[in-house]
Amino acid sequence: MPSARPSKKSATTTAPASPVPTTESVDTGFLRTLVGYNARRASLAVIEVFMERMAVYRLKVVDFSVLSLVAHNPGVTSRQLCATLNVLPPNLVGIVAALERRGLIERTPHPSDGRAMGLHLTPAGVDLTAQAEGTAAELEIDATSRLTTAERKTLIRLLQKVYSAEPAA
Repeated sequence: MPSARPSKKSATTTAPASPVPTTESVDTGFLRTLVGYNARRASLAVIEVFMERMAVYRLKVVDFSVLSLVAHNPGVTSRQLCATLNVLPPNLVGIVAALERRGLIERTPHPSDGRAMGLHLTPAGVDLTAQAEGTAAELEIDATSRLTTAERKTLIRLLQKVYSAEPAA
């Protein structure tokens, strides 16, 4: 009578492994139809260049954003920065403190709200922010070099329509 047990050979035989898809063969068709996916991919590409070019200034994206907002809105409060940047107050406290330790910003009493402190750039902050904003403008053009000037402006306007409650100009 033949044995009912499978032979060792058949027990260890497996189907050939499916080839692992390469980046080129992965179907991203559905994802490429999504605004979020495309916005995130574009953001990652721009931020990579941003981080490389801003390293000389020792600025991260949020540091740069805070400095730029303070530069263009002297006396802005932490509450206003939190609302504008969608940053939690405890996180902004650390960012402001670090920029203050670097001698880039200073706090002064707010002229109309006795409980609030207004943020201002120091002379060193003015210089660094001006340089960093120039670098940011250049890197944006470089990172979006496949777009025409008109396409870049349209892209910015359309992205603003997605995230802003205010109509884009």
